[in-house]
Amino acid sequence: MNTAMTTDSLLRQAVAHHQRGAFADAEALYAHVLQHDPANFDALHLTGVLARQRGDAQRALELIGRAIALDGTRAIAHCNLGAAQQDAGCDGDALASYERALALQPDYPLALCNRANALRRLGRVDEALDGYAAALALSPRYPEALCNRALALQELGRHDAALDGFAAALAARPAYPEAVNGAAVSLLATGDTEGALQGFDRALQLRPGYAEAWCGRGGLLLYAGQPEAALDSWHHALAARPGYVRAQLGLANTLRALGRNEAAIIAYRQARKMGADAATVDYLLAALGAGAAPPASPPDYVAALFDGYAPRFDRHLVEELRYRTPSLLASLLQRHLPDSAGNGNGFDVLDLGCGTGLCGPHLRPLARHLGGVDLSRAMLARAGELGVYDELACAGIEPYLRDSDRQWDVLAAADVLVYIGDLDALFGAARQALRAGGRFAFSVEVLDSSKEEHKEERKAEAGYALRPSGRYAHATAYLQRLVARHGFAVLALERCTLRQDSGVDVAGLLAVMARD
Repeated sequence: MNTAMTTDSLLRQAVAHHQRGAFADAEALYAHVLQHDPANFDALHLTGVLARQRGDAQRALELIGRAIALDGTRAIAHCNLGAAQQDAGCDGDALASYERALALQPDYPLALCNRANALRRLGRVDEALDGYAAALALSPRYPEALCNRALALQELGRHDAALDGFAAALAARPAYPEAVNGAAVSLLATGDTEGALQGFDRALQLRPGYAEAWCGRGGLLLYAGQPEAALDSWHHALAARPGYVRAQLGLANTLRALGRNEAAIIAYRQARKMGADAATVDYLLAALGAGAAPPASPPDYVAALFDGYAPRFDRHLVEELRYRTPSLLASLLQRHLPDSAGNGNGFDVLDLGCGTGLCGPHLRPLARHLGGVDLSRAMLARAGELGVYDELACAGIEPYLRDSDRQWDVLAAADVLVYIGDLDALFGAARQALRAGGRFAFSVEVLDSSKEEHKEERKAEAGYALRPSGRYAHATAYLQRLVARHGFAVLALERCTLRQDSGVDVAGLLAVMARD
């Protein structure tokens, strides 16, 4: 009896210390209980919870697992086990643990919310939304469910609804850094750069070591043309979370933007050691001359680049970079179309790498049917909002052309081939996808536009070169060889200025080819 009373008293004291954040005192008392009673469920379970709070997911898994082995009827233990499994990156196991918790206690808001988190991380976002709704039906002002539901809406590109959700979370918990940061991300996605920056700063006031907010701030400043200020944010993020790959890549990208290539090379190599995608890092290193250039940009790199760029893509290109390629290419194409559309009502036109649809309004007057294909889902979502495309597909352009039985009268690629070095397979796929007499119109950055570029061209025996910008440039002679090899005729090949980069004109070529 005395031993039981002592154990209960020690547990109460330990829990009190635990609840007020005195982890060392709590752990000592839990350990004392386990010395006297090694099979004490509560001491094992709560020591596991404490281990998770300290960031030791493996120890948490061991201790909570031992507690569940003693008594598997406690929903809270299965829920905490799932949280530790998520910390360890085992989202499938976590989902199973949450479902066991809910089988024991169906009206458990925390388990419902955590299960939805696991579903979201597994890419099952629509199911996650249902889970958050179930948690909120039981607890309407549950801050975590409100915030995480908003994050799920954000992933689906529903930023206005996400902002409403973050506002509701902040109404329930005013000093909630995750909700403030999430709102900043959605504000940036809707084009409110000033509001987003204020949001990131507010999140950092609430939590100065918030690495995600520092990264959001750094990315915003980099795209806003303030790379020196962005550097400071990346350094703060890495100080808050050493080894954070997102921050390390942001640092490397910013150093590259500043032209500090040697420092950027070191930063990229460090990112690879931290676990960054090797194909992406090797590609960016090659752009800086620290490795062999691949035949094309890695698809995951391109998709991630433009998913992040989508919210400010149009304004950045048109207003800041004086981007004119879509209108120039469409105008040139129109001058070299057949006199009449074979089917009487226009042409079947495919916009290759359509992005947010900048080419769409220029191509629509020519088209009986207008399709678009792009790797970036975020870009395609914005293109769909224009209402000018009859169909949109998320895919790489060369596989899409090669694997589809569909044939087109016109293929247009504005500022797309800069992410493909070796164009041989694309030209072959384009010929296959075009009807006889069809047109292939595209732009490239030109490799031989100056004496300096002639030197670069001689180095690039393949006829293309990867530039420090991360884009490929192509030689005129290389394009002419491809035209001959794949049975095209050159209808137009004109030099132009595609846009500006750091205030300098980027020279390019506009081409219209006809399939024989």
